[in-house]
Amino acid sequence: MSHTNSAFDFAELNQQVRAQLSDYRYQHCVRTSERAVQLAKLNNCNLDKAQIAGLVHDYAKERSDADFIAMIKQEKLDANLLNYGNAIWHGVVGAYFIKYELGIYDEDILNAVRRHTTGDIKMTTLDKIVFMADYTEPGRDFPEATEARQITDQDLDAGVRYQLEHTLEHLLQKRSQIYPLTIESYNEWVVNK
Repeated sequence: MSHTNSAFDFAELNQQVRAQLSDYRYQHCVRTSERAVQLAKLNNCNLDKAQIAGLVHDYAKERSDADFIAMIKQEKLDANLLNYGNAIWHGVVGAYFIKYELGIYDEDILNAVRRHTTGDIKMTTLDKIVFMADYTEPGRDFPEATEARQITDQDLDAGVRYQLEHTLEHLLQKRSQIYPLTIESYNEWVVNK
């Protein structure tokens, strides 16, 4: 079924997302959706797309590695993705589950989901909104989220820079493998701005 922007369809979409996720993850998605709408109002962006993208951004988060690997192969995605895990997959690959299972074909929404885990060198306003709504929704209570919330409410681009800088710092401290697009995004948004 293809979702339009009517309240009835959003209610149906909401139930489909809820059925796929644990209550913890679902509640995060609801808060992210609400935060995305707040940011859309502040940044003159389509409220319906922000609400939908925020709700579905983690739709695939609790999928098995086998599901992601099968989708990577089915869609003939970059084989390098196989070297990463759920932290990257649930956005980059998760958009395909959203498209095929939820019937959302709007590329603006799908791209916002793809980019919420990595950032990108070029991001639309909707991309930036979902990226920051996920990081700054009210359930995020780490110190950087509080600061990012204040920054983002004043300047969306400054929020993106802040998140990329702090995320990269966190990944380096943990000695985590870093997805190349995240490094490219950091270079574009933090170093080159």
